[in-house]
Amino acid sequence: MSGSVAIVVGAGGALGSATALALAADGFTVVAVDRNERALKELPDTIGREVGDATDPDVAKTLIDRIAAEVGPPDVLVNTLGAFDLSDAFTTTPEALRLMIDVNLGAALWLSQAAGAHMQRRGSGAIVHVSARPGVEPTAGLTAYGVSKAALTHLVRILDLELRPSGVRVNAVAPQLIDTPKNRGFLSEEQLAHAVSPEAIAKVIAFLVSDAAAPISGAILPTYGG
Repeated sequence: MSGSVAIVVGAGGALGSATALALAADGFTVVAVDRNERALKELPDTIGREVGDATDPDVAKTLIDRIAAEVGPPDVLVNTLGAFDLSDAFTTTPEALRLMIDVNLGAALWLSQAAGAHMQRRGSGAIVHVSARPGVEPTAGLTAYGVSKAALTHLVRILDLELRPSGVRVNAVAPQLIDTPKNRGFLSEEQLAHAVSPEAIAKVIAFLVSDAAAPISGAILPTYGG
């Protein structure tokens, strides 16, 4: 897979960073994208960096097209962007719902449009998004978040139907809890005991974009942990 181009969006976060490192270790030419320039600088110099907010459809397309022109058309797109909100159906605000939709759903669509166009022209490619267990199974107390992730789960299945005939595979991983510094700040020890490390999920993502996963498309792969 040497020379194959992988774009990892949200690479300033724990899961995105782990995924960028895993794909680089597998021989991909990796370009990391995040709006947080400082976080991107923590990645090794062997990984390319692009700063931008992929929740903006124009920015998402510009970023992908620039990477395609300067580095090469993407063989792989991994989108790890995500926002979280703790509110139920009676306390969710319009602002919270808009944010969840823009980050958890909108960015996935805009990035898939931009990268998918290049992949369709080449007749191959692999896209992986990050859903969540509340996007697969209804969960009380996470209304806006769960609805946005459920919409993302459905989008992945639609993209599979629309892109698979062109040789492009679209899948998702669905974590429950990820063991990150941010989550450690508000989760109990009991909850953290069931959290999955970003590195473990990154290995699943690396499998999904590999040739070994060629028969898999349209899958929402649980990464719930123990």
